Amino acid sequence: MNPTKEVLDVARRRAIPQYGTVIMNGTEYYRTRIEDADGKRVALYAKTREELYDKVEEAKRQIEDCTFRRETPTVAEYCEKWLLMQSAHIRTTTLTDYTSKVKNHIVKPLGHMYMADVTPDDLKLALVPVSKKSASVYRSVNMLMKCIFASAEDSRIIDRNPTRRISSKGGIPQKERPALTDEQVERLLDAIKGLPPYLFVMIGLYAGLRREEILALQWDCVFLDCEAPYLSVKRAWHTEHNRPVILTELKTKAAQRDVPLPICLAECLRKARETSTSDYVIANSEGGPLSYTQFKRVWQYIVTRSTKERTYVRYVNGQKITRTVTPVLGKAAAHNGKVIYSLDFEVTPHQLRHTYITNLIYASVDPKTVQYLAGHENSKITMDIYAKAKYNKPQELAAVVNGAFGQWNTSAADGNQASKTMGLITG
Repeated sequence: MNPTKEVLDVARRRAIPQYGTVIMNGTEYYRTRIEDADGKRVALYAKTREELYDKVEEAKRQIEDCTFRRETPTVAEYCEKWLLMQSAHIRTTTLTDYTSKVKNHIVKPLGHMYMADVTPDDLKLALVPVSKKSASVYRSVNMLMKCIFASAEDSRIIDRNPTRRISSKGGIPQKERPALTDEQVERLLDAIKGLPPYLFVMIGLYAGLRREEILALQWDCVFLDCEAPYLSVKRAWHTEHNRPVILTELKTKAAQRDVPLPICLAECLRKARETSTSDYVIANSEGGPLSYTQFKRVWQYIVTRSTKERTYVRYVNGQKITRTVTPVLGKAAAHNGKVIYSLDFEVTPHQLRHTYITNLIYASVDPKTVQYLAGHENSKITMDIYAKAKYNKPQELAAVVNGAFGQWNTSAADGNQASKTMGLITG
């Protein structure tokens, strides 16, 4: 017999208590009582002391496990609680965004697990699908994970935070879209003149409003009859289940601002106001704000006039047929002769705003004024754009650099000449 096993058996027999016995139906049983998870006394029976000892140990383990489960919520339960706590101090739109990301990227892969059971490896595996999305989405989900588990640790729901060493780097880097050139702006406006997106594009290019600010803009915030026409940003648009919701709570305090209107935009808005029957500057056929799908349809007027390769799916006799079209610049669309492919560049709503800010910088408007007009709460955002627009031009910076070091070079040359002269004198 294995000496080690024999020692363990002896130790186990010594650990087994002297249980009491009871006769039931003519059979003698060993009996003991333990307290369950609810605090009630429960009797356990067995024919041998060893069997009863094993039953007691198993019961204790189950009771501890049951108590642990009761005190430790699942990831889904705690996420719901955490989002409720956040709702007291974040914007409705931010809460909607958080809820969607938590549901899809945290609760979906981890919701069934108990908070205390989650390991760093579980979190890394949950982040694998997120890494296939944009870097901004990855950072956001990563931040939410860390906030949720840090909150649980602060509340002593978990002993150790598994997110501490999870890297925030990941996701597909977003392609940086440059500001539109003057030529591109002219071609874009020519392509969509008289079409639904024209006014939206004009406001983005010449007032620099965010998409949600343009779509929430009402005529009571557009002042065209004063000496210096301007508009006030006081509302924000967002959608819930494709339905538009207009908020008076803006992205930041800095977003609420008065923006002066260039002559071209003021004239455009005057013409639009003459024919408008809605409170909204950009309205649907019923006079209300656009839904998300309505805005997408409006923006499609721009997309269909670009030379970007696109894929169409059609069903013929129940069979799915995929067709790829590569438009040729200057040619008319095959399905609609009125649509001319006149844009060999892509445009996004945010690019209009970026173009506005860049043009202010090119016009030598000081950074603080740019920050106010853009509605940036953080000056770093403005200065990052400022630096890229102002200083990312080596050909223009060459004269500045040469000027800065020219004086130093002259001084250095004078110093060298003086040294040579002194050398001749002393020699």
